[in-house]
Parts: sequence; structure tokens; C-alpha cells
Amino acid sequence: MAAREPEIIRRKDEMRKWSRSMRAQGKTIGFVPTMGYLHKGHLSLVNEARKHADLIVVSIYVNPAQFAVSEDLSTYPSDFNGDLKKLMSATGGVDAVFNPFDLYDYGSGRGGSGGEGRENGGRKEKVEVSCADETGGGHDTWVRVERLEKGLCGKSRPVFFRGVATVVTKLFNIVEPDVAVFGKKDYQQWRIICRLVRDLDFGIQIIGAEIVREDDGLAMSSRNVYVSPDERQKALSINRSLSEAKLAVERGQMSSRELRSSVIQAIEEAGGKVDYAEIVDQETLEEVEEIKAPVVFCVAAWFGKARLLDNIEINI
Repeated sequence: MAAREPEIIRRKDEMRKWSRSMRAQGKTIGFVPTMGYLHKGHLSLVNEARKHADLIVVSIYVNPAQFAVSEDLSTYPSDFNGDLKKLMSATGGVDAVFNPFDLYDYGSGRGGSGGEGRENGGRKEKVEVSCADETGGGHDTWVRVERLEKGLCGKSRPVFFRGVATVVTKLFNIVEPDVAVFGKKDYQQWRIICRLVRDLDFGIQIIGAEIVREDDGLAMSSRNVYVSPDERQKALSINRSLSEAKLAVERGQMSSRELRSSVIQAIEEAGGKVDYAEIVDQETLEEVEEIKAPVVFCVAAWFGKARLLDNIEINI
């Protein structure tokens, strides 16, 4: 028996009304936020959410605020009809898909800074702006989780987590879920959302789901579509070197510097360009020199035009 099609909701007020009517009937709501172009990793999040709630809402929204003006917003892959078919194949399907046209209110202004910089004490200062800033008028209210956003991806993508935290806050306020599921592949993002929910007193349970991998070990990602067959084989060096690092720790090697060097060397020898390779505390995301407590080894590396993320938790 084929799963029924989910209700498709595009307006914020209609989404909120749907959620409140379901909760008035005593139903609990599980939520999985996505940017679409779904794969089995996303479906695993849906299946996990189904374990914790009566009804499931999936959002499909490519958030402009987490892309800098130089990044790939305009070319981010999308396939809405294909996404619906995949969601219907998930265990139990999904009950609603929230697919808003835009979540940002830019007001009447159409000035947009264009990323050209601003005057600061008589000199030009380069200003990092997101695509949401670029779209006439800008967006004035942002949510930041200041300490956790600084390292790892935050170093090379300074507007990214501001955009993530803001849009997730907006989605939480619109969908009003009881449970939300995020994948641990985006480890820093997951930890930031956990802290956001704690600090702002959202009554939402946040669940981190384990990384789902392709048969060859590559972490599933919508951006894998950018990787050529040859680059894909080379990209397997990420997971392979991380797994070897974990084994080295289990054998007694506790120096983060040595472990980082071996992973960076393996990826670069395979033809990748390492953005970062860091061993950090699982909770604080602060770098550690010696592994004495649970850590996570996080990597971002370029293969061709695809920036791939992966990580491995090391519990000692």
C-alpha cells in the first residue's frame, strides 16, 4: 500500500494553524528541517522522528541567510517532486511538508549593500554579508550562538551559523514541534541548535541522528552530486583516515597534533584540499591538545567544487 501524499503548506500562518490544530487533538509533532534534494540520510532523520512523535513535519527551504554572496545559493540542487516521492517512501511517510516561498521580511527598502564594504573611520572595511542581506532591504534580526559558531566551519563561513540559528528559530516558532531531529554529519550545527534551544528555553527535544553513509563509506550529502566519479573515489580518504585516527586513539595515541597531521596528509595525498581538520571537545567544540575525554574529529575538505564534511566521535 502506497503512502499517502503529505499536506503541502506554503504560508507561515497556515503552518502554525495546522500544528496548533494537531496539538489540540493531543498529537505530538516531530520536525525535520531540510533544504531539499533529499537522500537516504534525510529519510533516516524522518524515520528517527517517527519514533518520538505522532505526526511528522518536514520543511524544504533553501535558506539564503546561510550562504555568503560568493557561495552556491543559485546552484544549490533542488527536486521538489522527487523529494515528495522520497518522503512518501519513508516509514509511515510524513504528514506535512512546509515549503515556504520566503521566510524573511525585507521591508520596503531595496538598497542592498552588494557586499561592497562600508565606511569605518575613513577607511573601507570588507563586510561579510549573506544572500539574505543582499536581497533588497536586508534582514535586521539575527540569532547567534556566539562561542560555538566561532571555530570549525565558522572560520571559513562567517555568516553561515548566524543564518542557520536564525532560520531554525523562525521554523521552531512557526512549526511549534515537540521534537526536532538533526544529523550529526553537521556536528557543529547540531551542537549549536542544542545550545540555542537550551539558552532560549524552547520546549523542544533535540535529537542528533548518526551519520548515514553510502556503501563505499562516503557521508551522504546533497552536495555529493557535485563530485565526479574520480573525485568520489579520492574523497573516500576522509572517512578512511578518520577511522584510522580513531583506531590510533584506541591503541594509545593521544596527541591531537599527530592525529591531525596524519589525516591532513592522507586527504591531501588523495588530491583533496583541507579546509580544517580539528579534534574538539564534543560539548564545547573547543580544540584539545591531548585526548583525555570524549572528542569529535571534524573535517571539511574540498574535492573538485564540492566542500565535504565528515566527522567521527571518539569516546574514551
